[in-house]
Amino acid sequence: MWSSERTPTLALCTTWLLLALTVLWPAGAKAEEIVVVTAVHGGLTTLDRGTTEQLYLGRRSNLFDGQGVMLIDLPAGPVRDAFYQRLTRKNPSQIRAYWSRLVFTGRAQPPREASSVDEARRLVLESQGSIAYLPRTAANDPGLQILFSLE
Repeated sequence: MWSSERTPTLALCTTWLLLALTVLWPAGAKAEEIVVVTAVHGGLTTLDRGTTEQLYLGRRSNLFDGQGVMLIDLPAGPVRDAFYQRLTRKNPSQIRAYWSRLVFTGRAQPPREASSVDEARRLVLESQGSIAYLPRTAANDPGLQILFSLE
């Protein structure tokens, strides 16, 4: 049988939990802003949130005017997870399952996955009609046009 001296109290556990959260997630911490970008000379001038959601969920493969687009995804990680959560309200496992179904049934192909933020930026600058999402801090290239922001 456990003695009361050996059993941690709820207050002690709560204190440790609050201390850990303070260290891992400091007060005032804000998630990094994510922006949807295209090349300045890429032929795409406007894009709204709804159309972007439809594109990144494979519900459409071109814009209303018929212009095709190349979608670029970042590698799995916190920026990609935050992008899909903010845009579609789906968590990473929901997005993986969603795309698995679409690919399995042959209804759509997922966006092209870049190996890094730098590669995604390069692909957007080199490929006309391409769209990517980047952290705001990585979208400071004068050749990029920010279409909208996800905070």
